[in-house]
Amino acid sequence: MNKDSHRDQLIHILLMAYSGELAAAYAYRGHWKSVKAPDEIKGIRKIEEEEWRHRKAVGQMLKKLGRQPVLLREIKMGCIGRTIGFLCHVTGWFFPMYFAGRLEHTNVKEYDTAAYHAGFLDLKKYQKDLLKMAQTEQEHEDFFGRMVLDHPLLPITKSIFIWAPRGRKVGRIKKALD
Repeated sequence: MNKDSHRDQLIHILLMAYSGELAAAYAYRGHWKSVKAPDEIKGIRKIEEEEWRHRKAVGQMLKKLGRQPVLLREIKMGCIGRTIGFLCHVTGWFFPMYFAGRLEHTNVKEYDTAAYHAGFLDLKKYQKDLLKMAQTEQEHEDFFGRMVLDHPLLPITKSIFIWAPRGRKVGRIKKALD
């Protein structure tokens, strides 16, 4: 893979992440409003705030790379996030928690891959920031994983949707930050 390919891949991931963070933040806003336990509200609100911070940081990276968000994707993801946030009020407790953990698992990989491309391009600050975002997304995954770990629906759900909470450590990502 040459430098142009790494740059294209990095920009693609950042564009997807930027709009994805919008959807996630709106979904988490609805999610924390749908739960009753104060510790769950506090945890999910914190995650929403971190998603907004990630969106801002990714937006700044895109701007410095000479790119801007795709308007139609922004509209689509905004609608998806708000819809998911609404559905958290009607789908019960388990499914929003489970699918939030599954989503965060994907986000860890996304930011880790973006950091790889940034590193290849010698964008050390981007690489470090993206690895920190991956670590934060891992913390989000672990939070939601802990929420559903003992739920009776978990065994059947994880066999269908192929994600299971593991309480994993960040490992390679954390080592790269140190």
